[in-house]
Amino acid sequence: MNFDHFQKLVDNLFTFNEAGEISPAKYHDIDAGRLAPLVLAYVGDAYFTLYVRTRLLGYEQNKVRVLHTFDAKIVSAVMQSKAVKALEDQLSPAEADIVRRGRNAKSTVPKSASISEYRYATGFEALMGYLYLEKKHDRLSEIADKAFAIISREMTAIAKK
Repeated sequence: MNFDHFQKLVDNLFTFNEAGEISPAKYHDIDAGRLAPLVLAYVGDAYFTLYVRTRLLGYEQNKVRVLHTFDAKIVSAVMQSKAVKALEDQLSPAEADIVRRGRNAKSTVPKSASISEYRYATGFEALMGYLYLEKKHDRLSEIADKAFAIISREMTAIAKK
């Protein structure tokens, strides 16, 4: 991001009224269906990471390094792709479309996952972001719970090998 773009973003985010208070956000109602899939994935990644970290506190509350190790494995592209593939037949047509849009979004693929895994993971994160922004919290929780269970079973199977 160049400085001019950064400055424009700061100017839009941090505006103040005459009393010196922060003005309300520029965008009150966000139509998640019209957002770019990578923006949805950006929000979905944050949501799923927080979800996983919160769930992990039920198992460990003292060792941050252990928490981080498990958290990183669970939210990895490899594991998210396994989860979304297992959930595909349970998605509504609209949800499947969000996943497809996320999968087809152009982005740089890290070395930690295959192109296919990374694309599916982006689709999963886009779905999480879409459901969060649309305030479909029951469905969001349902899918996050199922994904966590799928990933947990997968990690257990890998550990037993």
